[in-house]
Amino acid sequence: MQHLASFALDIVRLCVWLVLLVVVFVPLERLWTLRPQKVFRKAIGTDLLYYFLNSLVPKLLLIVPLTLVAAAVHRVVPSAFYSSVSALPLWIRLAAALIVGEVGAYWAHRWLHEIPLLWRFHAIHHSAEEIDWLVNTRAHPVDVLFTRLCDMVPLYVLGLAQPMANKLDLVPLLVTVIGTMWGFFIHANVNWRFGFLEWLVSSPAFHHWHHTNDGPDRINKNYAAMLPWVDKLFGTFYLPKQWPEKYGIDTPIAPSLAGQLLDPIVAPSKPSLVRVL
Repeated sequence: MQHLASFALDIVRLCVWLVLLVVVFVPLERLWTLRPQKVFRKAIGTDLLYYFLNSLVPKLLLIVPLTLVAAAVHRVVPSAFYSSVSALPLWIRLAAALIVGEVGAYWAHRWLHEIPLLWRFHAIHHSAEEIDWLVNTRAHPVDVLFTRLCDMVPLYVLGLAQPMANKLDLVPLLVTVIGTMWGFFIHANVNWRFGFLEWLVSSPAFHHWHHTNDGPDRINKNYAAMLPWVDKLFGTFYLPKQWPEKYGIDTPIAPSLAGQLLDPIVAPSKPSLVRVL
């Protein structure tokens, strides 16, 4: 009964957040529209299901591996190191965590494109042919789980996240909230550009080019979610003055949620699940 009440509370919380996101992003996408498209555009129902699915399932799946990582790291790394990191001001730990997490997430994202086994799951996110804020949630739970592990584990190793401490650690919570909200923003159907700051902080234009299907020389760029200079560092930055002509991938993805969840697992040889770099 207690678990059922907790689950119901999570659903209510997610519904409230969804309403707030709609209140913020729908007007923004009407006032600064990049491409005219309906609010109830193609596949919005499936993306709403992904919103709830990926807000609940990855969190549960992460509990065991992150607990094991935290326990293992605390056995290896001297406690004095964690104490010294914990004593740093919150803003320093948060800034360091955002950078370290971004580098980890960058490589997770890049591997999702470059390793065929992982691309089978990530292709679902790239199948969107119309981009708006809600596309941020369109992802296979395996995709989300892999990315979260790659950005959180370095934080645990470096002591920037300390789940086994005796007090509430705000850093991983803030990193998750900031990253999630920025993810909604960079997918938004808005025509905002940041000028010379676009190499420093990601804009919708920066991430829309990551979703482009304008040709083989333009795909597989801009893997960073918030800090484009990470792409500059690793040679994958691409941001011309114009916007992409089209989005998506050339091969079909199952239209139903069940098909999208099962295809990468039960049909790994399907041509739709392979992308040539």
